[in-house]
Amino acid sequence: MPVPAAPVGSRSDLGRIGEDAAGDHYGRRGFELLARNWRCSLGELDLVLRRGRVLVFCEVKTRRGSSFGQPFEAVHCLKQRKVRALAQAFLAGRDPGCDIRFDVASVTVDRAGRATVNVFEDAF
Repeated sequence: MPVPAAPVGSRSDLGRIGEDAAGDHYGRRGFELLARNWRCSLGELDLVLRRGRVLVFCEVKTRRGSSFGQPFEAVHCLKQRKVRALAQAFLAGRDPGCDIRFDVASVTVDRAGRATVNVFEDAF
């Protein structure tokens, strides 16, 4: 389901639109956003969310179209390894007390700025 239009300018604007749309997707499903763009020396986690006993680390990939493939295709094995390492850093010293899941939100933004979100749960 497309999310309402927003202006698309720079790459960072596109990324923000994708993260907003993915966050809204999770919010409608009862997830609480714990962190967005969480950073440490290893890099950045896009979204960290929780619902009940499930903690989700979500990598968001956003594109304007599919001429370079679908956004989720950019989450290759090296990126997956990095997200796992970032999740370990995020959890350092914390007892998550829940199940951990790694999702990929594949977001496509059309010319009018409307975002379509496809979430791949437990993607890696």
